[in-house]
Amino acid sequence: MLTNIMYVTLYVTDQDRALSFYTEQLGLEKRVDYPGSDGRFLTVGVPGAPLEIILWPEAAAAGQPAELEPGTTPGPVFLESDDLLADFKVLRDRGVTFDQPEPEDYGFGIRIEAVDPDGNRISLRQRAAWQSRDDG
Repeated sequence: MLTNIMYVTLYVTDQDRALSFYTEQLGLEKRVDYPGSDGRFLTVGVPGAPLEIILWPEAAAAGQPAELEPGTTPGPVFLESDDLLADFKVLRDRGVTFDQPEPEDYGFGIRIEAVDPDGNRISLRQRAAWQSRDDG
């Protein structure tokens, strides 16, 4: 039986720059940093959460692996907040670039999107008060 999602991969052109963005700006923690024969295996994650994001080196990057069609962008990575308005202010002060000036209310809570240095989209969300964690 499957029990967990272990990893999600983001393609980056500079692993050190990406590590700095995800740890110093977004506030994730570095989990694994292993210089393997196939390349540096580098992961980050939300403190206390099991899922890890692999920051994988890819020369093409720009938010996508080289084999995707030009102009095709994979979906964003969704990160959940329990107080998005407060987190937004902290992240903005750390230099995170957002797609709009403030988080917006929508039918399921509050949301805003950021972009990492390689063009990967990071969607920050806070669930609506009426929505329990079991509702998706």
